[in-house]
Amino acid sequence: MRKIFILGSILALLLITVLAYFLGIGWLWLLLLVLPLVLMGIYDMIQVKHSIMRTYPVVGRMRFWMEDLRPKLYQYFVESDIDGRPINRIDRSTIYQRAKQQTDTMPFGTQLDVYAEGYEWMSHSIAPKDFHKLDHQPRMLVGNKGCKQPYSCSILNVSAMSFGSLSPNAIEALNAGALIGGFAHNTGEGGISPYHLKHGGDIIWQIGTGYFGCRDKDGLFSNEGFRENALLPQVKMIELKISQGAKPGHGGILPGKKNTPEIAAIRHVEPYTTVYSPTYHSAFSTPRELVLFIQRLRDLSDGKPTGFKLCIGRKSEFIGICKAMIELDIYPDFITVDGAEGGTGAAPQEFSNYVGAPMLDGLAFVHNMLTGFGIREHIKIIASGKILSGFHLVRAFALGADACNSARAMMMALGCIQALQCNTNKCPTGVATQDPSLSVGLVVADKKQRVANYHAATVSSFVELLGAAGIDDYKKLTRSHIYRRVFMNEVRTLEDIFPSLQAGCMRNGHIPDRYQHDYAMAEIDRW
Repeated sequence: MRKIFILGSILALLLITVLAYFLGIGWLWLLLLVLPLVLMGIYDMIQVKHSIMRTYPVVGRMRFWMEDLRPKLYQYFVESDIDGRPINRIDRSTIYQRAKQQTDTMPFGTQLDVYAEGYEWMSHSIAPKDFHKLDHQPRMLVGNKGCKQPYSCSILNVSAMSFGSLSPNAIEALNAGALIGGFAHNTGEGGISPYHLKHGGDIIWQIGTGYFGCRDKDGLFSNEGFRENALLPQVKMIELKISQGAKPGHGGILPGKKNTPEIAAIRHVEPYTTVYSPTYHSAFSTPRELVLFIQRLRDLSDGKPTGFKLCIGRKSEFIGICKAMIELDIYPDFITVDGAEGGTGAAPQEFSNYVGAPMLDGLAFVHNMLTGFGIREHIKIIASGKILSGFHLVRAFALGADACNSARAMMMALGCIQALQCNTNKCPTGVATQDPSLSVGLVVADKKQRVANYHAATVSSFVELLGAAGIDDYKKLTRSHIYRRVFMNEVRTLEDIFPSLQAGCMRNGHIPDRYQHDYAMAEIDRW
């Protein structure tokens, strides 16, 4: 191909020269088309980074063009409505339709294969409840005996997404939407920005291993810095992030191109440097110290609800935390269970694909442990991980959740098209970027209402499902309400798949066999 290119280039230039000589100088305009290709091909042959381009000058570039176009072409022209990843087109369309208040019904029956392994459904009742008589805005009260400022929050809230990962306009729209809809907005571990505060929506302040917004010059936790932000009236709850589903055990990543001077000032780091949150917390190093640190945060915030977020890994470590809670008689107000299927930004593929328990497994385990240890009454559970629809809410509550958080659905309500550019600063919809030329496309006045619309319609669909199940209170949902096909001719309930524990069984000597090893390994003074 190199020889063909060289020969072709020489012949093309000679032909243009001959045409210009015999037919007029006007033919030289062809050089505007040919000369750039010739120069491009020469560069391709002498560069050493790309073998295909070096061997196939100019033509080899098509491989990279097609690679770039592949996700876009696949999404719009190849994939079916049910096989899109990570979120299929049916769910995406539902989110868009609800955000825009368009018709969200579907014609001609389900496209799902109801006989395929993994298909799930909710059992309905012959005597459904009247939807119009049910509570259309169910809420839960967060705060136990150690809390002085309990918070009544919606059953569906905005999951953790940092300013820096998301654009200023996206943060503003999410918070303004939360204000309109009466739900909470989790800040993510990137700190509290002016865009979180501008519109007055309720905030759950998340603190990660980098202690952004409450760190000293050495990157260690600062009591004074924490208290300054924690006492803001918009901050309703404090969430300590132990790990997240997208990359548990890895720490957060803010690419340098997204780390603008404004973000760096909020986080107290150097601008335009890639910021890696540490993989572990420096403020505590054992289950006992974790529980004491939770109490410290609650005291410093004047008694605001305080909890922690984690993706379940070693079960013995969570059991150790439960043991520490009981010994100290200190309990977080809530625990957020994140699933390995979660994630909105940058994560190494090995961590994103192969580390951490999926949300359903982690949620069932946490609820079982808190129940088995007899401390469930003290702690609310929030589920996070691909919560998109009313059915996803039903399933999470059936497994033990008290509320749910959603991230990617809220991004889609803002206009996210699943371009899979979150980690490049080139998000075409202005959601996950710090490039002003891209974020200008996201108009806060319009998108804030779409976020509120999506929230309201999804909660409404959840309440309708409750009525169809013959239930008037979501707290009455159980694992027996959800069925899953495990083989073509075998169906089990979630109770069969994730058996519940009797209250107090982990403390009275009736530990199920499947937990005995983890219980024996659990300690409160080491992980």
